[in-house]
Amino acid sequence: MKNTKVICPYCGTGCAVTLSSENNKIMSAHGVKGHPVNEGELCLKGKYGWDYVSSKERLTKPLIRKKDGVFSKEGSFEEVSWDEAISLVVSKMNEVKENYGSDSLVGNFSARCTLEENYLAQKLMRAVIGTNNVDHCARV
Repeated sequence: MKNTKVICPYCGTGCAVTLSSENNKIMSAHGVKGHPVNEGELCLKGKYGWDYVSSKERLTKPLIRKKDGVFSKEGSFEEVSWDEAISLVVSKMNEVKENYGSDSLVGNFSARCTLEENYLAQKLMRAVIGTNNVDHCARV
Protein backbone atom coordinates (compact mmCIF):
# COMPACT_ATOMS: atom_id res chain seq x y z
CA MET A 1 0.00 0.00 0.00
CA LYS A 2 1.39 3.40 -1.02
CA ASN A 3 0.47 6.54 0.97
CA THR A 4 0.56 9.93 -0.72
CA LYS A 5 -0.18 13.28 0.92
CA VAL A 6 -2.23 15.66 -1.24
CA ILE A 7 -4.41 18.73 -0.86
CA CYS A 8 -8.09 17.87 -1.33
CA PRO A 9 -9.34 19.16 -4.72
CA TYR A 10 -12.99 19.63 -3.73
CA CYS A 11 -12.98 23.19 -2.42
CA GLY A 12 -10.61 26.01 -1.62
CA THR A 13 -10.24 25.18 2.08
CA GLY A 14 -6.97 23.30 1.60
CA CYS A 15 -7.51 20.17 3.69
CA ALA A 16 -4.60 17.75 3.80
CA VAL A 17 -5.42 14.18 2.77
CA THR A 18 -3.43 10.98 2.78
CA LEU A 19 -4.49 8.79 -0.13
CA SER A 20 -3.76 5.09 0.25
CA SER A 21 -3.39 3.40 -3.13
CA GLU A 22 -2.67 -0.06 -4.44
CA ASN A 23 -1.99 -0.98 -8.08
CA ASN A 24 -2.52 2.66 -9.07
CA LYS A 25 -6.04 2.72 -7.54
CA ILE A 26 -7.09 4.85 -4.54
CA MET A 27 -8.28 2.52 -1.80
CA SER A 28 -8.96 5.04 1.00
CA ALA A 29 -8.52 8.63 2.09
CA HIS A 30 -7.73 9.95 5.57
CA GLY A 31 -7.24 13.42 6.97
CA VAL A 32 -3.73 14.34 8.06
CA LYS A 33 -3.62 14.63 11.84
CA GLY A 34 -2.10 17.85 13.09
CA HIS A 35 -2.64 19.69 9.81
CA PRO A 36 -3.63 23.28 10.71
CA VAL A 37 -6.52 23.43 8.23
CA ASN A 38 -8.49 20.25 8.87
CA GLU A 39 -6.76 18.75 11.93
CA GLY A 40 -7.20 15.23 10.57
CA GLU A 41 -10.90 15.60 9.69
CA LEU A 42 -12.47 15.33 6.21
CA CYS A 43 -15.88 16.14 4.77
CA LEU A 44 -17.83 13.46 2.91
CA LYS A 45 -16.33 14.36 -0.46
CA GLY A 46 -12.79 14.40 0.87
CA LYS A 47 -13.30 11.02 2.57
CA TYR A 48 -15.30 9.11 -0.06
CA GLY A 49 -15.23 11.09 -3.32
CA TRP A 50 -12.30 9.46 -5.10
CA ASP A 51 -13.90 6.78 -7.31
CA TYR A 52 -13.78 9.00 -10.39
CA VAL A 53 -9.98 8.90 -10.46
CA SER A 54 -9.83 5.28 -11.65
CA SER A 55 -13.24 5.09 -13.33
CA LYS A 56 -13.26 3.24 -16.65
CA GLU A 57 -15.92 5.74 -17.79
CA ARG A 58 -13.58 8.70 -17.31
CA LEU A 59 -12.96 10.61 -20.53
CA THR A 60 -9.34 10.63 -21.61
CA LYS A 61 -9.67 12.15 -25.08
CA PRO A 62 -11.71 15.10 -26.36
CA LEU A 63 -15.06 14.45 -28.01
CA ILE A 64 -17.13 16.78 -30.20
CA ARG A 65 -20.72 16.22 -31.19
CA LYS A 66 -20.66 16.21 -35.00
CA LYS A 67 -23.04 15.65 -37.88
CA ASP A 68 -21.66 15.32 -41.42
CA GLY A 69 -18.18 16.19 -40.14
CA VAL A 70 -19.10 19.50 -38.46
CA PHE A 71 -20.11 20.50 -34.94
CA SER A 72 -23.83 19.97 -34.43
CA LYS A 73 -25.97 19.65 -31.31
CA GLU A 74 -27.90 16.94 -33.17
CA GLY A 75 -24.77 14.95 -34.03
CA SER A 76 -23.07 12.09 -32.26
CA PHE A 77 -19.82 12.24 -30.32
CA GLU A 78 -16.63 11.77 -32.31
CA GLU A 79 -13.08 11.63 -30.98
CA VAL A 80 -11.06 14.66 -32.12
CA SER A 81 -7.61 16.13 -31.56
CA TRP A 82 -6.95 18.44 -28.63
CA ASP A 83 -6.26 21.28 -31.08
CA GLU A 84 -9.68 20.87 -32.71
CA ALA A 85 -11.47 20.66 -29.36
CA ILE A 86 -9.73 23.74 -27.96
CA SER A 87 -10.36 25.69 -31.18
CA LEU A 88 -14.08 24.91 -30.97
CA VAL A 89 -14.26 26.00 -27.32
CA VAL A 90 -12.40 29.24 -28.09
CA SER A 91 -14.64 30.05 -31.07
CA LYS A 92 -17.84 29.36 -29.10
CA MET A 93 -16.69 31.44 -26.13
CA ASN A 94 -15.74 34.31 -28.45
CA GLU A 95 -19.12 34.02 -30.18
CA VAL A 96 -20.99 34.27 -26.86
CA LYS A 97 -18.77 37.14 -25.69
CA GLU A 98 -19.31 39.09 -28.94
CA ASN A 99 -23.08 38.51 -29.04
CA TYR A 100 -23.94 38.91 -25.36
CA GLY A 101 -20.97 40.49 -23.57
CA SER A 102 -18.31 39.04 -21.32
CA ASP A 103 -20.56 38.87 -18.24
CA SER A 104 -22.85 36.41 -20.05
CA LEU A 105 -20.18 33.74 -19.56
CA VAL A 106 -20.02 32.10 -16.15
CA GLY A 107 -17.06 30.02 -15.11
CA ASN A 108 -18.35 27.04 -13.13
CA PHE A 109 -15.43 24.89 -12.21
CA SER A 110 -15.36 21.27 -11.23
CA ALA A 111 -14.55 19.98 -7.82
CA ARG A 112 -12.72 17.20 -9.62
CA CYS A 113 -10.00 19.56 -10.77
CA THR A 114 -6.94 20.35 -8.73
CA LEU A 115 -6.70 23.66 -6.92
CA GLU A 116 -4.13 24.73 -9.48
CA GLU A 117 -6.44 23.87 -12.41
CA ASN A 118 -9.31 25.77 -10.81
CA TYR A 119 -7.01 28.75 -10.19
CA LEU A 120 -5.97 28.79 -13.86
CA ALA A 121 -9.58 28.44 -15.02
CA GLN A 122 -10.79 31.36 -12.89
CA LYS A 123 -7.80 33.41 -14.11
CA LEU A 124 -8.90 32.69 -17.70
CA MET A 125 -12.45 33.84 -16.95
CA ARG A 126 -11.33 37.04 -15.20
CA ALA A 127 -8.34 38.11 -17.31
CA VAL A 128 -9.15 36.81 -20.79
CA ILE A 129 -12.94 36.62 -20.90
CA GLY A 130 -13.40 39.66 -18.67
CA THR A 131 -15.97 38.38 -16.20
CA ASN A 132 -16.00 37.98 -12.44
CA ASN A 133 -18.85 35.45 -12.69
CA VAL A 134 -16.88 32.53 -11.35
CA ASP A 135 -18.33 29.64 -9.33
CA HIS A 136 -17.10 26.35 -7.94
CA CYS A 137 -19.26 23.30 -7.40
CA ALA A 138 -17.70 22.10 -4.15
CA ARG A 139 -21.01 21.81 -2.38
CA VAL A 140 -21.79 18.83 -0.16
